[in-house]
Amino acid sequence: MAVLLKAQDLTTNFYTYEGAVKALDKFSLSIDHGCTFGLVGESGCGKSVTVRSMLRVIQSPGVIEGGKVLFSEKADAEPVDLLALTEEEMESVRGDSISMIFQEPNAALNPVITIGDQVAESFLFHRVAEMSQKICDAIDSGESYGLLTPYYRAMLGVAAKNPKAPLLKFCSQVPFLKWWDKPVKKEALQRAIKIIGKLGIANPEEIVTRYPHNLSGGMKQRIVIAIALACHPTLLIADEATSNLDVTVQAQILQLLNDLKKESISSILLITHDLGVVAETCEKVGVMYAGTLCETGDVKDVFSTPLHPYTQALLTSVPKFNQEGELQSIEGSVPNLVNPPSGCRFHPRCPKAMDKCSTDKPELKELIPGHLVACHHADRVIGGLS
Repeated sequence: MAVLLKAQDLTTNFYTYEGAVKALDKFSLSIDHGCTFGLVGESGCGKSVTVRSMLRVIQSPGVIEGGKVLFSEKADAEPVDLLALTEEEMESVRGDSISMIFQEPNAALNPVITIGDQVAESFLFHRVAEMSQKICDAIDSGESYGLLTPYYRAMLGVAAKNPKAPLLKFCSQVPFLKWWDKPVKKEALQRAIKIIGKLGIANPEEIVTRYPHNLSGGMKQRIVIAIALACHPTLLIADEATSNLDVTVQAQILQLLNDLKKESISSILLITHDLGVVAETCEKVGVMYAGTLCETGDVKDVFSTPLHPYTQALLTSVPKFNQEGELQSIEGSVPNLVNPPSGCRFHPRCPKAMDKCSTDKPELKELIPGHLVACHHADRVIGGLS
């Protein structure tokens, strides 16, 4: 299967007064076209930092130190390194080819702007080329063109040919073009109504006139999803999108994402700490610990035959219907990433650690077809299975 997004040796540090927090340490990950990928791990392990680094929205004092993020929007397209793009080029990717659903809808929504305007904003921002064509059609028909000075005629021609031109700002400054603003905004609002209705929200025509405080938590999360879907992204990233919702609404949102993937989205990257959600919704999974990827592969393989001690510990700590005795816990605590452990970052808490684990960082290797693990002890596990 063709690779959609591939992170290679992605390294991100946060420079604080205490020292450099090594949040991502040569992190590598691969997501295929048509795949729902779950990224799991404890709180603070670097899941959100990973996706924010991929989209280059790391805030100060964070710095992306190195690595590559290769993105192929189409299966047969040449991959593009997102970290090598200019900021202007990245703006055309975010919200268009790659969209993100944030964890807290109240923080993602503007309280003083209507729902309709917020959903339509993404369409207006990323569809400048379509709007340029509308002006070109107006020019061809002679509408308003004769009223423009030669300077504005030249500017209009440049704007129509260059999708990245600040067309909206230009049109708002030219009095003769204000007529053009209304039909475009009306079109964007109609599209917003259609998307909101598609997400199972009743009376979308009324919802677009409301403000975020008028909606419930589940409806706000649906609106955030609508904003992310406005431009039909190839990859949808859901960062703990259901963690603050009750179980019933959580199930509805997850089912909604699954249905949307079948209809219009190529792939979904689901960030969560809930192994049950991953088991129900994902085809592949990656397990993170302290800024590193421990294990990745098909969900069934990783959950039935975990090769990394950390993955094994996570699975044994999950309550079961036929639970006997006390739940198992992971001894120790997450390390301080200002001074992370040498070698394998999990070795101070690992019951199977060897001398080599404290000195040599394990490489992520494919020990079983499609099943990769970064552990010096995993070879012995494979030997035991055979």
